[in-house]
Amino acid sequence: MGKYVTVSTKVRKELKEEAEKLGIKISEVLRKALEEEVKKRKLELLEKRLNEVKVVLNKISVERFVKHVREDREGK
Repeated sequence: MGKYVTVSTKVRKELKEEAEKLGIKISEVLRKALEEEVKKRKLELLEKRLNEVKVVLNKISVERFVKHVREDREGK
């Protein structure tokens, strides 16, 4: 298991008190929200990178690629 660090944030006093009355485990909620946001941002970054690769791949001619693969195989 990884190391842990403490992260703090400020919330309205009333909100904290209400959460406590409702039995909400604040640290669990915050941890889960942060994990989900990190996951979401990673997926967005991956999608952006995939779109960049797609632009490059769309410029490659399939016929030209096949020709180069065949030439490479024949050259060995």
